[in-house]
Amino acid sequence: MSDKNIFNIENLGAPTYRSPLQLSTVKGDHIFNFVSESDRLVFDLSMDYYNHCLNDGESPICMEQAGPRQDIFFDAKNATAAIVTCGGLCPGINNVIRGLVMALHYFYGVKKIVGIPYGYEGLNPEKGHELVELTPDKVKDIHQFGGTFLGSSRGGQDVSVMVDTLESNKIDMLFAIGGDGTLKGVNAIGEEISKRDAKISVVGIPKTIDNDIDLIDESFGFQTAFDVASPILRDAHNEATGAYNGISIIKLMGRDSGFIAASAALAMPVVNFVLVPEMNFSLEGENGFFAALEQRLLQKKHAVIVVAEGAGQQLFKERQIVTDASGNVQHEDIGVFLKEKISEYFKGKSPVTIKYIDPSYIVRCAPANSSDSVYCSRLAYHAVHGAMAGKTKFVASRVNNRYVYIPIAEVTKKRKKIDLEGEFWFSVLQSTGQPFFLG
Repeated sequence: MSDKNIFNIENLGAPTYRSPLQLSTVKGDHIFNFVSESDRLVFDLSMDYYNHCLNDGESPICMEQAGPRQDIFFDAKNATAAIVTCGGLCPGINNVIRGLVMALHYFYGVKKIVGIPYGYEGLNPEKGHELVELTPDKVKDIHQFGGTFLGSSRGGQDVSVMVDTLESNKIDMLFAIGGDGTLKGVNAIGEEISKRDAKISVVGIPKTIDNDIDLIDESFGFQTAFDVASPILRDAHNEATGAYNGISIIKLMGRDSGFIAASAALAMPVVNFVLVPEMNFSLEGENGFFAALEQRLLQKKHAVIVVAEGAGQQLFKERQIVTDASGNVQHEDIGVFLKEKISEYFKGKSPVTIKYIDPSYIVRCAPANSSDSVYCSRLAYHAVHGAMAGKTKFVASRVNNRYVYIPIAEVTKKRKKIDLEGEFWFSVLQSTGQPFFLG
């Protein structure tokens, strides 16, 4: 990160309107202050980085602080905003939709807000999806439900066609709620808008149940996901202990990153093995998974195994690479595979009773819990403040527990993964008691 400007946010132009928010510009008057464009937060808080900047006389890499600006770019009463949700479902999507509508309408007085149905398909007229008018009355209760009020889809559409739709509908702001593919898509929309010298702000709100968006603290819905998964693990443990050599295998979501599986195991510490995509484990041999599982059964007569959907893909010998509409690799079913291989391993050795549980789609369709509900609302508010100020091609997010704006291009460079040498994974190993070599 040698470029000091990597976190600079693009602007559509100079803000010429006064914000309708009645906030302060003076500290100490017990009213929230407008955020200044000069307000920055240091990205790397480590002492090593502090000393590096001190010794080399460098300014630290900083991020723009999120929040309302005193001067805004759009004439709020004549502005039109659009909201789209893309990709897989995740707890909290409806909370974000609601938060965006309420902030636009009540904070800034934006009169026209439309929902784009079924993801980016809704921006392609050939798909035949009509835009939906969104009002506070229409969205006031949607936070109580999982899924997405607007519908979703995977895969992109022609960028030029999507921008044509935005322009023909006189959209001034586009809020895209989604994960890596969605964010790359809305960034491409922003690039096309820039080529046309159009004045449309595009904003991303990071959504992925896997928590694999890089740089940010966490994506919304993640806490609800492992919260919902925790009692499932408890019940799976009860199932395992109810039989001699009982084994429960629970598959949770996590295509490339195992954060849900690992966090759920920490939250419900009855799990004995956690297998995640970041691991390159083997089944056979002295240090293989089977030997560790056999030792566990000898000692305790039961075992609970949590496996992320993307774990162990290296074990499939004749694997064919198939992708979904979003370009994500469709993984082989590691849960069913493990059940079959464990059964084969213990056949003729000792009797085992194996139960396989896959609650993935129940987990992702749950309504947001209280913690995620708070997070979703705050992300929505900050996204609106940034868009109204004329910022574009950014995500509203939380880094180092502070709300900031980061360029979409920076958070989509790579996926966030569990550091197998980090304290978080070490905590998982301590909780489960699984051998370090499996980590």
